[in-house]
Amino acid sequence: MSNSSSSMAQFLLLALADRRELQLLHFWLFLAISLAALLANGLILSAVACDHHLHTPMGFFLLNLSLTDLGCICTTVPKAMHNSLQNTTTISYMGCAAQLFLLFFFMSAEYFLLTIMCYDRYVAICKPLHYGTLLGSRACAHMAAAAWATGFLTALLHTANTFSLPLCQGNALGQFFCEIPHILKLSCSHSGYLREIGLLGVSVCLAFGCLIFIVFSYVQIFRAVLRIPSQQGQHKAFSTCLPHLAVVTLFVSTGVFSYLKPPSISSPSLDLALSVLYSVVSPALNPLIYSLRNQELKDALRKMMTG
Repeated sequence: MSNSSSSMAQFLLLALADRRELQLLHFWLFLAISLAALLANGLILSAVACDHHLHTPMGFFLLNLSLTDLGCICTTVPKAMHNSLQNTTTISYMGCAAQLFLLFFFMSAEYFLLTIMCYDRYVAICKPLHYGTLLGSRACAHMAAAAWATGFLTALLHTANTFSLPLCQGNALGQFFCEIPHILKLSCSHSGYLREIGLLGVSVCLAFGCLIFIVFSYVQIFRAVLRIPSQQGQHKAFSTCLPHLAVVTLFVSTGVFSYLKPPSISSPSLDLALSVLYSVVSPALNPLIYSLRNQELKDALRKMMTG
């Protein structure tokens, strides 16, 4: 194979298992997770679309969040299932580029949407009299569009830069899906490598800014909730915030630990488990977390399923 990325026909992904029995087990496990995610997110999309009680800013953002979760699942899982079933590890060059772009796009959009949803909870609890003004339908549409557009732009920039690098370190990726750090390890262009590191640094700063905003907002939210005189009012306020906080914590903690864990505890099995956790399990769990704590959503789902 040529040392140039332009002539590279395919990449080799990390095998989920060496034994055939374990490969088939991974196939059925991923199939169950993907079907559960499709069903759960599909139910949320249908409930939000059909029940007028959920035609609220939070319902609108929850609909967008379900779309990003479906996108994440559909980007990584089908290829992993195909490779496990066919006992292969290959992915085409263009398929790898498409997978990297889509995963970065959906995960970036999801993180920005979670930041916006935090703002929604902050306004609802800390500035309830201004809720209708600050979060009207047009403002919500603009914020959601900004989240999707920013995710698309960052994914496009990173994908274009990563796949413009000449690759001369083989074609084996140490991951079961295409990811920027593992492709950068194959690069032999020092200037291109530094350019992508700079882009990643800008993205990390943007993500850290969103995290600071989320933490600051929840400090204000909890202070406001604890000032509510009735215990019932506190419980209702917490019930609207805890699902979002749980989703943010799961999303951020798995992603951050996967990329920033100490090298001393790094191992192929741990890296694989963490990547499955943040790219597959987290998007599949989000609808369950929201449906368990959101009473309006549970009522809408119950009404829809019972006719």
